[in-house]
Formats: sequence, structure tokens, C-alpha cells
Amino acid sequence: MKNKKIKKWALMLSGLVTLLMAVGVLALCTGSAGIELKTIPGILLNGKGTADYSILIGIRLPRIILGMSIGGALSLAGTLLQGMFRNPLVEPYTLGISGGASLGVCINILFRFYSVIGIIAYPLSGFSGASLVIFLVYSLNRGPQHIRSNRMLLTGVMISYVASSLVMLLMAISKTDDLQNIVLWIMGSLDEPNTVLIRIAFFGSLAGLIISYFFCFDLNALMLGEEEAANLGFNTTRTKKILFITASFLTGLSVAVAGIIMFVGLIVPHFMRMVTGPDHRILLASSFLAGAIFLTLCDIIARVIISPLELPVGVITGIIGGVMFIWALSRKQVTL
Repeated sequence: MKNKKIKKWALMLSGLVTLLMAVGVLALCTGSAGIELKTIPGILLNGKGTADYSILIGIRLPRIILGMSIGGALSLAGTLLQGMFRNPLVEPYTLGISGGASLGVCINILFRFYSVIGIIAYPLSGFSGASLVIFLVYSLNRGPQHIRSNRMLLTGVMISYVASSLVMLLMAISKTDDLQNIVLWIMGSLDEPNTVLIRIAFFGSLAGLIISYFFCFDLNALMLGEEEAANLGFNTTRTKKILFITASFLTGLSVAVAGIIMFVGLIVPHFMRMVTGPDHRILLASSFLAGAIFLTLCDIIARVIISPLELPVGVITGIIGGVMFIWALSRKQVTL
């Protein structure tokens, strides 16, 4: 039985990796510049210095890497939070983590901290804002012996509303150039030319996945309830602290680099849980890969739907994710 389960998981992961590679190839040959799939190997091997080579290596490939990194990070953050709370509606946005990250990045843009400490100011400000929200949510709902999960959700939602209002306030008092930057960033986009931020997003998302796997058994135990997990010998308080920090890091990083991209952290873990089951040993990796696939596909749609113009990818994820979530609810297949 155990060998059968391992074979099934290996088959699932192999299928997701294959699909991810196929989507990456599709994204590589999709865009306003018509580069056919059969010509790509020749361009990469012998076309250095040509316009097509610059488009593939300088524009499309970094964008694909960023999309996969951000999609994986957001989906993983949603998986961690849903597992901790045993609630299929929990994601970085409902807990206010994204709102805090958004506020941090807006403050960075408005006060131009990036001109002082460089491009690293974006992920730092996003992570700082997300961490502040996590600290507030955690501190306000920590009881004598355990964390009040239901109250934490409500607190997170309210903090998210407050953060959104503060972002609106900053937009109202900002200059025209800053306002345009904030608006474009809020809509969510993978059009990030800075290779430093792309590397940070890539390695940061992988680090989050590795850290999460140290707590896959803890997450499985938390599905039984905090008291049951504690009786089994798991330190639930320490686990929640570390996973909160990990989720806030992944969310803050994603928001700082790509802006606000909705529904990836909500809908992808839902569907992967229906496919793989609730065991986090397979769910973490499969959600990460599926999130990367979903966001890359959405970015392809955003680039071609009104080509040669481009839609913000956050608009596409919001539409597709919302429709998929309503469909799943109507079929009553959403389970934790």
C-alpha cells in the first residue's frame, strides 16, 4: 500500500513537472514578436546578438522564471495557512498579510527608500509590512495556552481593510509619478526587468518550499486539531510561529516584486487538495508546481488577449480564479 502511494505521488509530480515545462516552452514562444517553436533551439545556440535572442533571453525567459516563482510562492503560502487553520477560505489576503505587504511597498515608493538602499528596498519593505501584520494578528489573538484561530481570521480581515484604506490614503497624497507607479503595481504584473529581484523571488520561493517540508508532519497533525496535535507530541505554538513567518516571507516577497495577484493562494491549494488528498507530504510540492503553472498560463493569456497590448496578470487571475472557485463551490467539492 505504501509503495502504491509513493508511485502515485511520483506520477503526479512527474506530470506536474512535465506540464510546467510545456507551459514554459509555450510562454517562451508566445508574444507580439512571432518566434516559432522550431526556431528557438537555433536562436539559443547560434543566434547570440540577434533581436530574437535578446527577446528570448532578456525578456521572456526572466518573465517565465518570475511567473513560476511568484505563482509557486503564493500557492505555497495559501497551502500553509489553510493547513494551519483547517479552513479552505484562508489565504494571504484574508489574513491581511498581502495588505501589510502592499502598504510597505507603497510607503517605499512614496518615500523613495529604493533610491537610498537600492532595489532590495522592494522585497524588504514587502516583507516588513507582511511581518508587521503577522505580529499584530498573532499578538492580538494569543490566549494563555493557545492561539484563537477564528478570532485571528477576523482580525486579519479587518487589518486587511485598514491596510487597503491606508494605501488609498497614500495614493491620494502622492505625486503623479508615484501615483502611476502605485496603480500599475497594484494591478499586478510580471513585467519586471531587474534580474536581482527575479533571482530573489526564485531562490526565496525555493527556500520557502524547503522550510515548509520540515513541518509537513506537523501540518498533517494540525488537521486533527491543535489539542490532538499537542497530544501527539508536536509543538504547535512553535510550528505556527515558523509557518506564519514563512507564509509572510513568501507573500511579502511576491507582493513586493509582482504586485497584488489575487486568487493564486486560494484556488490552487483547493484544487490540488482535491487531486492529491490532504497529506502535506505531496500537497506542498504539488501546490507549488500547480501555482507556477497557473500563473504562467494566466500571464500568457494576459499577453495575447489584446496583443500587442498587455493586460495586468492580476486581472486575469482574478477573473479565472473567481470563476473556478464559484464552479468548485457549486459542485460541493471544496474540502480540506
